[in-house]
Amino acid sequence: MSETGGAGGGWTGAVRRRAVRVLPPDKLLPDTQPAYMASWIYVFGVLTMAALIVVLVTGGVLALKGPAWWHVSDTGKYVNSLHLWSVELFMFFMVSHLWGKFFMAAWRGRRALTWITGTVCFFASIGTAFTGYLVQQNFDSQWIAGQAKDGLNSVGIGAFFNVLDFGQMLMWHIVLLPFVLCVLTVWHILLVRLRGIVPPIDVTTPAADGTAQEATP
Repeated sequence: MSETGGAGGGWTGAVRRRAVRVLPPDKLLPDTQPAYMASWIYVFGVLTMAALIVVLVTGGVLALKGPAWWHVSDTGKYVNSLHLWSVELFMFFMVSHLWGKFFMAAWRGRRALTWITGTVCFFASIGTAFTGYLVQQNFDSQWIAGQAKDGLNSVGIGAFFNVLDFGQMLMWHIVLLPFVLCVLTVWHILLVRLRGIVPPIDVTTPAADGTAQEATP
């Protein structure tokens, strides 16, 4: 608000008004959900988010402490294990969520961009997990790097994505790829709030005349 009591001007005021108009608080943070969300198929998206939070927290601790810590310290080994298994659960939940929404045709009702951002998140997660395996600093990561080097060089990207360069792979793993993944995840969630959660294909809603009709998501 300006000092005169009118609507705030400038681009910040315009962005704020548009954001509130498109996603009002009751739509951005709803306190009720449709009855069909009681199905287990709708749980995997939330589980994916929960696992991602654990991945980011444990990964942040590992990044702050440094590589030597998770190899020597018992606490470091424990946090490293939490990071590994949260990644395993994250990928499992994400794949379950992806396939569940595929068979539900989740792109219905102008939700194509929601589906696309979720799919791109999946591919970004594969790249993040791959670089994570490369920075383990053990024989497993050495073998993976050696095998991947020839394949990446054959397609011409080994010059700027050197899997044998630990420092470069570490920065890809803890900075660039997590940033891309987080941006896509936030975008995906906002689109879910904007378009709503896709209903089952055969769900029915009461029509104005009291008869049942197929829902139009």
